[in-house]
Amino acid sequence: MDASVCVLAAQTSLLGVDLDVWKAVGWLGNAIFFSRFFIQWWATEKKQAVVVPNAFWWLSLGGSLCLLVYGIHTHDSIFIFAYAFTWIPYIRNLMISSRVKNALVICGQCQHAHSATAKFCPECGVKIPR
Repeated sequence: MDASVCVLAAQTSLLGVDLDVWKAVGWLGNAIFFSRFFIQWWATEKKQAVVVPNAFWWLSLGGSLCLLVYGIHTHDSIFIFAYAFTWIPYIRNLMISSRVKNALVICGQCQHAHSATAKFCPECGVKIPR
């Protein structure tokens, strides 16, 4: 058997807690899911306004899917139910964000992005041609 397979298959204990590959998947899901709060906090502090960046939704999706896989593997109905449908709003928010980003128009003068309905660029004041 390959050494890496042996390491992955082995069950070890750290401070009295049993560790194996599936626990690693569960902990990875928790870490990914938890890290999204730091991303949101950083983006909000940077803009000095409440901001939810796409990275927040991607981390939410990745973390919840890891936790769902872990719940399915362990046959834990609480985990399965808790994460079975969380992906729906995450994907929907990513779709809406993409649609909004694609609807932005770039000013030919200053390269500032603005709404497609704007008549003048909010940055430089140039009239937006239609």
